[in-house]
Amino acid sequence: MDRPLTENIRPGEGPPGIAEYERAGGYRALRKVLGDADPQGLIRTVTDSHLRGRGGAGFPTGRKWSFVPRGEQAAHPVYLIINADEMEPGTFKDRLLLEENPHLLIEGIVIGGYALQADIAYIFLRQEYTLAGERCSRAVAEAYDRGYLGRNILGSGFSLELYLHSSAGRYICGEETALLNALEGRRAIPRAKPPFPPVTGLWGKPTIVNNVETICNVPQIAEHGADRFRALSRSVDGGTKLYGVSGRVKKPGLWELPMGASIREILEEHAGGMRDGFTLRAIIPGGASTEFLPADRLDVKMDFDSVKAAGSRLGTGTMIVLDDRTCPVGMILNLMRFFARESCGWCTPCREGLPWLARTLEAIENGEGRPEDMEILRRHAGLLAPGHTFCALAPGAVEPLQSGLTIFEEDFIRHIREKRCPWRK
Repeated sequence: MDRPLTENIRPGEGPPGIAEYERAGGYRALRKVLGDADPQGLIRTVTDSHLRGRGGAGFPTGRKWSFVPRGEQAAHPVYLIINADEMEPGTFKDRLLLEENPHLLIEGIVIGGYALQADIAYIFLRQEYTLAGERCSRAVAEAYDRGYLGRNILGSGFSLELYLHSSAGRYICGEETALLNALEGRRAIPRAKPPFPPVTGLWGKPTIVNNVETICNVPQIAEHGADRFRALSRSVDGGTKLYGVSGRVKKPGLWELPMGASIREILEEHAGGMRDGFTLRAIIPGGASTEFLPADRLDVKMDFDSVKAAGSRLGTGTMIVLDDRTCPVGMILNLMRFFARESCGWCTPCREGLPWLARTLEAIENGEGRPEDMEILRRHAGLLAPGHTFCALAPGAVEPLQSGLTIFEEDFIRHIREKRCPWRK
């Protein structure tokens, strides 16, 4: 069971129905948990597995679950929310799981709900994921019919209601408290913390928000234990990981590999290397809000600590490849336009700073840049660094800019000196 996330995925054939999922071992972990597992013991198992959040931040999952208050005086209902509002440019891993194996997600939700003693769960789905919505809706209905959801699940005394919420969404909903506001029908802006969601979350009740890929790892941990999960990895972070590559490679796509697989292995062995006639210049390793790594860093392991030590972040583990025939200034401008548009507008540095950076980059790309623009970009990137904004959107947005100003400094200068983009014909 080296590929627990994708072993039941059949490209081009659609997701397995509930009967087929059961024949492949599906819901066996849930039956085991409901039969003999202690909720607190299950949380300890997830903690010992070294499962870290797959949505970008990498927070230890078991530790996060442990923050939910327990005991007779604890508030109810307790909510478990799955963030399926996948909007980061270059990131498409959760879509695979949602479309091709929704029962794995549902089983993970019910097991996680049992560990938390949750009452209600939501899948917060990006509205544009229409196929995922259709397939998840069908899978939820099948799970209810089989008794895996609803009242007194499998006669265990545990109950959990699951709702699929198709949201208008925004990129800011990747911030969990902005997601909670959106789910409550309010403007999607981050909340002040503390209090934190595990204590005071959705409608003021204890709430855990997990990413799709994160929760899909839970069934294998519950069935096979923490040691087995850690053994799947090549690093201190447990399990496997869905790694993706987009850009001018021969075989862009997604692969489930041991956590800690190297950039070189992912890029050359699985993505097939660069297309003929193109040379690798740099990669963004973890989605659009992570810093560039130059082409000489291919032996970096794709785990949280290794990528951080190399000067970037693992993020979502979905690489964007920059080749020698694509303008790096134009690429960064494209990303900055996205982040400027997706700012919730709550705090001034983000609301005003990101559009300012986009306009400055646009002037450079169009041949209207000035030498002093380089310092303006560096200064504003610093002003949007962590600690200067209400949430992490703007600090993440400027990560590719900050690294790009160093790695591609000569490209920026050439734009300004020649008063044109050298990559335009």
